[in-house]
Amino acid sequence: MRTQNPWGRGPRPRPWRPSRAPRGSRPTAARLSLRALPAGPLPRPTAKRTLDLALGSALLLLASPLLAAAALALAVRGRRVTRHSPRTGLHGSPFVLRSLNTRWLRLDVVSRLHHVVRGELSLVGPAPLAPGDARNGAAGARRWRQELKPGLTGLAQVRHRSGMPWDEADLLDQHYAEHQGLRLDLAVLAEAVRVPLRRAAHTLPWPGKARLSDTDHRLPGYRTAE
Repeated sequence: MRTQNPWGRGPRPRPWRPSRAPRGSRPTAARLSLRALPAGPLPRPTAKRTLDLALGSALLLLASPLLAAAALALAVRGRRVTRHSPRTGLHGSPFVLRSLNTRWLRLDVVSRLHHVVRGELSLVGPAPLAPGDARNGAAGARRWRQELKPGLTGLAQVRHRSGMPWDEADLLDQHYAEHQGLRLDLAVLAEAVRVPLRRAAHTLPWPGKARLSDTDHRLPGYRTAE
């Protein structure tokens, strides 16, 4: 027994499907999401930022036990553990610089590594200046300090009192701004590590190098005046 066609005579109608837009004009989710992005190139991590994030995180992890011990020692002695000071960052944006309240082994500088990881400081750059410092708006062809992220250390810090004819912090910072690069950053970091280690080595008591006075080797009966 044949069933009756509910649609009547003729071929059955096809089920409804959404109409296809012409090829090349069909909007996709990816295209719509790209339209929502701001114009211009997307930000990409530079080699300098990659070095700051990788090396800064590693150094902070290694120094954390020593920093914690120093902070505990300051707290036990009843001294203030940290110091807070306002500073001017990239593009003039202000931030609060937090440092450990001690200069032993330069831990005050090492304790600022968390600012490097957060992106407020760079490992190498000009010294962070306080808001209202006249050097932030110094006259010149361009305000290069506004275009550079301040650094944990810098060319002015490692070459301070080096005997150079132009051994001035402002000139050294400007020289860094004109010649900045990954190779210069690595050279500054190497110098920043070498100088404290050399000073610490000179203060250590090396065995077999005790200084003797002139009287230690004088023969019996020796007199300076005949």
